[in-house]
Amino acid sequence: FIIMLATMMLPPQVTMIPMFIMFRWLGWIDTFLPLVVPTFFGNAFFIFMFRQFFSQVPEALVEAARIDGCGYLRIWWRIMLPMCRPVIAITAIFTFMFVWNDFLGPLIYLHTESNYTLAIALNSFRNQFGGVSNVHLLMAASLVTMIPCVILFFAAQRHFVGGLTLGAVKG
Repeated sequence: FIIMLATMMLPPQVTMIPMFIMFRWLGWIDTFLPLVVPTFFGNAFFIFMFRQFFSQVPEALVEAARIDGCGYLRIWWRIMLPMCRPVIAITAIFTFMFVWNDFLGPLIYLHTESNYTLAIALNSFRNQFGGVSNVHLLMAASLVTMIPCVILFFAAQRHFVGGLTLGAVKG
């Protein structure tokens, strides 16, 4: 557990060069794979969030399910998974926001202009059309990049409130 906490204290810039060497060895440079694949393996912060959430689940809830004849898989599927919807929603939102707004990763791994993400394209737009006189164009482009984040937040907002009452222990 302490090693996992230590990885949370390690800034991502420290692992940048070894990851670039690994992705170059895999032939993933100038593809979207170095931006997408590492997000599938989780993040120390999200693992910590899930651990803290599951450590707060009352043991009486699991014991009651076992008394009712539930096996481990059924307890996980019917009780634990519905209860952790808020944590899953938060993890999904944070992961999407990180990948969507990531500037440094695409700047390092993507070299072809047709592969640029919106963050890199917005920076190019700023360099090309920026300046004091074209602030309105830059703000319009920034608004377009924010729309998916806002939509995702409002779509997942109901899971935050719903997860607070799911699986509550009476008594």
